[in-house]
Parts: sequence; C-alpha cells; structure tokens
Amino acid sequence: MAVTAVEVVYRGIFQRLLSRNICRTIALAARKEGKIGTAFGRYSDSPERNGIPAKYFAVVADDPEELQETLAQYEPKSVDVTIVVDDSMCKGIESWAWYGLQPINDITKEGGTVIVTSLQDSADLLEDMHVKDAPYNLAIVKGPKSFSGLWVYKDDHTDVRILGALAKVAPQLVGIETYKETIREQWDELKETSAERSHDRLQITPVEPGQGNTEEPFSFDLPGWEEMEDALVVRPVGVGGGFRGEEGGFQAERNDKFKKWPTRTMRPVINFETCTKCTLCWLQCPDTCFDVTPEGLYDSDMESCCGCGVCEDVCPVPDCVTMVNESNFNDNSSQHDFWKRDRDGYMAWLEQMQAAATAEKGEAGRSHGLYEWDGYEKEIEITGVTGDD
Repeated sequence: MAVTAVEVVYRGIFQRLLSRNICRTIALAARKEGKIGTAFGRYSDSPERNGIPAKYFAVVADDPEELQETLAQYEPKSVDVTIVVDDSMCKGIESWAWYGLQPINDITKEGGTVIVTSLQDSADLLEDMHVKDAPYNLAIVKGPKSFSGLWVYKDDHTDVRILGALAKVAPQLVGIETYKETIREQWDELKETSAERSHDRLQITPVEPGQGNTEEPFSFDLPGWEEMEDALVVRPVGVGGGFRGEEGGFQAERNDKFKKWPTRTMRPVINFETCTKCTLCWLQCPDTCFDVTPEGLYDSDMESCCGCGVCEDVCPVPDCVTMVNESNFNDNSSQHDFWKRDRDGYMAWLEQMQAAATAEKGEAGRSHGLYEWDGYEKEIEITGVTGDD
C-alpha cells in the first residue's frame, strides 16, 4: 500500500496558519500527480491554546481506498516525515495532560526524516531529541521560529521552504516541480524560488539508533474504565509548605503529572544579586511557578514554567529577570541551587545568558511575535536569514 503520512508539530495559535498552509499545499500538490490526499488538524485532547504543542497531518495515497483505510484510525500512528516548526519542541512535547511527555520523533518511522526549522546545527538539536531504537534522518531548514497569531500570518516563506525540504527528503510524496507549480498558483514566483533554494541547499544528517538524549521521558499510567470513579472527580492540590521542605520560605504544591515546560519557547533567568524581594514575580505568575526561598528570594520551578514572560514584564529592576531562548538550556534544574552553590560561576553564566538574549532580541523584541511594523525587517537584519535564503 503506497501511503505517505506527514505530521507538522506546531505551537498552538502562534503557528496554526503556518501548519495549515504546509499540509494543505501537500494535499493540493499530490492531486496534481494523480494521487489523493487530505490535510487535517488535531489538538490532542485539549482545545488549541497559546503555545501548547498541537499537530496537523497530511496523508497522501495512490487511490481513495488506501486513504480511507489509513484514516479509519483517529490519526496516523507512524509518519514518514515529522516537521517541527519550533526547535524548542525537540526536547519533547506534552500537548495537554494526557499522553505525558512525547519525544518529538516518537512516531517517525524507521528511515524517516525529522525536518526542523532552526538556527542550531544537528549536534545541538540531537542533544535535545530523545533516542530511538531505529535509524532516521535529521534535516534542518535554517531560519528562526515563525510566530504570528490565530488570525495573522507571518509570510516569511517558512511554509514554502519547508515544502522544498520535504520534496528532497520524501520525493515519493510529491516532487519539487509539482510543489513549485502549486506554490506559484497559490502565491508568487518569489515563494516558488524560496522552495527551490531550500530543496537544493538542504543538509541531511543520518541519526543512528541510540544517538541523542538518553533521558527517559516522564510518563504515567492512565486509569482504565473499571478504575474510573462515578461522576466527575477533581482532586485538590495542596497548599504547599516550606522551601525544599525547610522551615523558611514557601514552596507551592504542584500536580506531579502535568508539566508545563514543553509549552515554553523562552525561560526566565534570575539575577538573585539585584532582586529587591518586591514579590511581583511571585504574585503575578499565572502558573504559580515561583517559590520563596528562606532568604526571601524567588526561584522559578522550571518544570511548571510555560515561558509566558509576565515575570520579566512586571519586574521593576532592569535585567533582574531576563527571558532567554529555550535552546540555550538542556535541563530544568534550579537556578537558585546553582547560585547558592557557586555564586561567581552563576553570575558568569547569567552574563552569558543575558548576552544571548540581547543578541537574539536586538531591536525586534521577543520571539513571541513581532510588535512593530518593521519587526520582520529587523529580524532579518539580526539573524541574517531571509525567506529566500
């Protein structure tokens, strides 16, 4: 049976139109080659929300019967290509509170390909991507994250550049010439050129079994129907107690099943030396991420932080809280523990993180969308990556 499936893993709301464009164009191009295809989205078991990982699928077959047989299931259980339009999701995704943390390559077939939009190289991305017991390929479309919003589309050619890459890694799906024709009909010749250049310049890295992040993703057992209680039961979460179980400070009690960090594209980095203990980050954090240390400082629990940036916005002290791109981190360890253990080392690390944030932001603002009319032009100037590179 000649069926090819593609998944696009994207940030809910921020990249919905981007993902739809990619999958819709796959289906339209497949029809030009005499195949039959369909594109559809799903939000796992939750409504789509800001930043929550979600998926779009494109499935292409040689005839309607093959397509219907494949789509008889809720969604593809394995795919030939996984497309990741935000490289911070390479660490794994948790779409809501149902599956637990899923490796980004979880349903990529043996010999399949993961396409990632990123400014990182393959070695850096593989530090985050969980190991598989079968070989696959990693392809990188060079470029920054493409964020916009539910009703606003950021036309930076990310969609067509991914399609050009897809033609190279999965030519059996649709060929590059067919993609170019379909793109030209929907948009213009400039975007057609971007797709062609992406196809010609794409670098593909083979990934061997066992290569990557060896940390076991957290998971949990779901109750069967015989274990379900009558009616709706919502267990309360406790209030909490002393910081790290000590007498002083306060640490909130949290749901040990639901981790919010996979929704994060940036995380706060704290300067404990300049903190005035004003309490604003602790009070204003919408996810109750901050814990009060015995000395009255505030340590963010990185497994609970979704990276919204409210703490940076409300902090009255310049550079006391700095939002830094998630690609600069490999774990969710406590910053306060690091500071207490090695203050000089922490302050040197903090300076590096602040420099990285400054270099990425420039004058274009955070990566959570653009806030100025010329924001896209400024982003091009900062990153050096254009839509037709």
